[in-house]
Amino acid sequence: MPTDPYVPSRIEDRPRQETNLAPGVKMPPARSWRPERPGDLPSGQPHGSLLGSPGPNVGYALTLAERARSWLALAPHEHADDALAVVAEVAMKRAAAFGRAPVSGDIEMAMALLGYQGDANAEFAAWRARAVHGAHHQYQERRAMVDAVPVDLLRLRADKLGGHVAQFRADLVDTVVVPGAAGASDG
Repeated sequence: MPTDPYVPSRIEDRPRQETNLAPGVKMPPARSWRPERPGDLPSGQPHGSLLGSPGPNVGYALTLAERARSWLALAPHEHADDALAVVAEVAMKRAAAFGRAPVSGDIEMAMALLGYQGDANAEFAAWRARAVHGAHHQYQERRAMVDAVPVDLLRLRADKLGGHVAQFRADLVDTVVVPGAAGASDG
């Protein structure tokens, strides 16, 4: 296909800004950027509770989680929509930790950590059912579970996860406050 005559064929022939300046005038060096405009983040993405895990195309985890609906091992009175919301967000956090879009392995990792593959004991499954209750509609409940998952644990390979799951679940029970549970305040 022919190239238009005004398009340079070699990189050396491309126009530069300095060629448009008067003789003897040089381009000043670029100034450093500062977040001075409204809405500029001062130094990258903020981190903390309820802020999420930004990453490329993390919303795809919702589609992947929906495909895994039939694989969920739910506790009595546990809703699949609540479980899938938490599983998807844990998968989003894992994918974002690697700087990539979610894949099915992220869903499997989230299901393994939270005991949705059927390996959770009855006590943890009952606690989990109370902890994720309403997570499909309540951002705070969902984020409480996801924020309690350490990134270092999510960065492990699935075959190296085995020994860490029991300790993680025990820590999760101690960390996440479940409304209506013994010791939780109603205020």
